[in-house]
Amino acid sequence: MSDQYDLRKVIEELKEIPGQYHETNEEVDPNAELAGVYRYIGAGGTVERPTQEGPSMMFNNVKGFPDTRVYIGSMASRKRVGKILHHDYKTLGRFLRDSVDHPVQPVEVKHEQAPAQEVVHYATDDDFDLRKIIAAPTNTEYDAGPYITTGLVLGSDPDKTMSDVTIHRMVLEDKDTIGMYIMPGGRHIGHFQKQFEKLNKPMPITINIGLDPAITIGATFEPPTTPLGYDELCIAGALRNQAIQLVDGVEVDEKAIARSEYVIEAEIMPNQTMQEDINTNTGKAMPEFPGYDGDANPAVNVVKVKAITHRKDNPIMQTTIGPSEEHVSMAGIPTEASILELVDKVIPGKVANVYNPPAGGGKLMTIMQIHKDDEADEGLQRQAAILALSAFKELKTVILVDEDVDIFDMNDVIWTLNTRFQGDKDIMVLPGMRNHPLDPSERPEYDPKSIRVRGMSSKTILDGTVPFDMKDQFVRARFKKVPDWKKYLK
Repeated sequence: MSDQYDLRKVIEELKEIPGQYHETNEEVDPNAELAGVYRYIGAGGTVERPTQEGPSMMFNNVKGFPDTRVYIGSMASRKRVGKILHHDYKTLGRFLRDSVDHPVQPVEVKHEQAPAQEVVHYATDDDFDLRKIIAAPTNTEYDAGPYITTGLVLGSDPDKTMSDVTIHRMVLEDKDTIGMYIMPGGRHIGHFQKQFEKLNKPMPITINIGLDPAITIGATFEPPTTPLGYDELCIAGALRNQAIQLVDGVEVDEKAIARSEYVIEAEIMPNQTMQEDINTNTGKAMPEFPGYDGDANPAVNVVKVKAITHRKDNPIMQTTIGPSEEHVSMAGIPTEASILELVDKVIPGKVANVYNPPAGGGKLMTIMQIHKDDEADEGLQRQAAILALSAFKELKTVILVDEDVDIFDMNDVIWTLNTRFQGDKDIMVLPGMRNHPLDPSERPEYDPKSIRVRGMSSKTILDGTVPFDMKDQFVRARFKKVPDWKKYLK
């Protein structure tokens, strides 16, 4: 096993930890069945019940793909992410925040040093069909097609002065075409693509699949924490204290992540779009993080594939389910880090910790643990909430709690709202703000008074912190401390 971190090294480590990894040789159909199976076993999050937080899972026998394995759920548990990153799961937000401040630049390697390029399929080959090479699952029977859900898109601006990596919704449309949904605003790949469009030139990209989760999680940061020009691969380098290895593409003028399982080399075509569900006309795209099917977009970007490279030894197709616990880890932990970065600068020492729970898909809700030193700190907790809401437009709900509350236990959080909270004085509502268009309640028909266009929302702060001058009236029942309690488990 190489000293370099990649997905295979992570899997070998997980195999040594009980309950974190499971593999099966039972045949599974990637069309709806694979995701359907994992929904029961380990998806967690807001996916349709019944579900549970269970092991990651490797499917070794995928119908139609005899030489491919499909892996799902590597990040579908916050505790597992902590084990993968060798860090306490409760302080992952601060760990990621510190990594942003101590970037480790990627390094370049030669083709022969890149496992991702051991096998090459060229789009000019007579039998080339990306749908037969890439075992991309269809998560439900209503999806627009097979989707790449954890493919990391790597691209640069036309002058090659800036590079970035982001995750996008990508559906396999035909033998050499991918439909990519680039959400307007914020994503740097989208910014670069607009520059190429102005030049009427295709934008070269690589889509990197099957990665060390440190790369995937580090790539999901957004402004203002990682502004335009900040290469998020540097965060993964810091998390591992090991530079990410890049290699030149074989067909496009762009870098690829050398230790990927698969790399799709492609170009985003300028000023070209297509109907996302052109093959199904279901009106649905795929399940998204809020727990609902996303609407098919009438005009996704057209991506033309030039080549596919992969490892020669049973390459691993990595995938995820949209509303699962895995999305919470990918999107939520970096957002926690970004919130901590902001509030620590403006009101240092007052926010002890932050958690973006599965109930909000990692993006829509934040729980903030507040520290108050004296009466002069009263009100700063709401200031912290407003800071978070203003900087991260996808946040919809902020719950404020005291330091004696376990923010990772929703029973404890809701207990706070039942015993330290009064609706007529502890709710702040901020109407008419921007939010995430995938929330189906954010449409004018639902609230015509404050929602003018889809993607607007009222935002809510629930202040469950005890007023400082009343702390002595809200002391939890005190139990005897028994330092050697574990002996009773023997």
